[in-house]
Amino acid sequence: MAGWFSTAARDLPWRAPGTTPWGVLVSEVMCQQTPAARVAPLWEAWMSRWDTPAALAEAPTSDVLRAWGRLGYPRRALRLQETARAVVDLHAGEVPEDEAALLALPGVGRYTAAAVLAFAFGRRSLVLDTNIRRVLARLDGGVEFPGAHETAAERRRAWEFVPPADADAALWSVSVMELGALVCTARSPRCGECPVAGSCAWLAAGRPAWDGPERRAQSWEGTDRQCRGRIMAALRGHGEVRLSDVAWPDRDQLAACAASLVADGLAVGVAKGLTLP
Repeated sequence: MAGWFSTAARDLPWRAPGTTPWGVLVSEVMCQQTPAARVAPLWEAWMSRWDTPAALAEAPTSDVLRAWGRLGYPRRALRLQETARAVVDLHAGEVPEDEAALLALPGVGRYTAAAVLAFAFGRRSLVLDTNIRRVLARLDGGVEFPGAHETAAERRRAWEFVPPADADAALWSVSVMELGALVCTARSPRCGECPVAGSCAWLAAGRPAWDGPERRAQSWEGTDRQCRGRIMAALRGHGEVRLSDVAWPDRDQLAACAASLVADGLAVGVAKGLTLP
């Protein structure tokens, strides 16, 4: 697997030698629910402005939200700035190399903490993202997809695949993650190119189709998420907007989404409409 990764891995900027733990943490937050290829240029621009937690902690929130651009789920930008402030206040501006301390940071969950331990510090941890879960479901479980929710049994079984040595474990995690992103994909797996095809239980069984609950793609058109995105785009472009100037057919939905943005701290209500915080 490591040999395959050395020749097939994408040239992602946060994998470059010298990337700081802060840079790795930023990449992990940005890549949540967003493809890495889309994240890469924004990560580089972000790190050129706020290359340390202290720099981001001191930045105006309006600038942070503008820089987040169209990455989606802009609450992640707020949580990342809160994380930066916590790192400054609690850890002298250095991302901690301790799972409990990482988990105590705002917005850092089990996956992100494990990924930072592995990819920033080269430590053995259980990195279970969507790609790794899918690879292990096929390789070991013989099923096309993992369950909708991660289980304790799944985690126990996954630990058995993680090599015991720190460096080997970190390399294994990034290699399997890349395998799921490039070869063992959800829609069109390229089994003929897979370096572990000879050990894959799903392939050996004839690639049986998923027989669990129906898997549905998230809708977008007309959703609150799209509406909120439309408002945020206007705010990033103009700083302050009137709701009457936002093109959206359902005015009640527009008003409700505007109120939710204020409640989430992504916007501030003013007499004429909304402004960035």
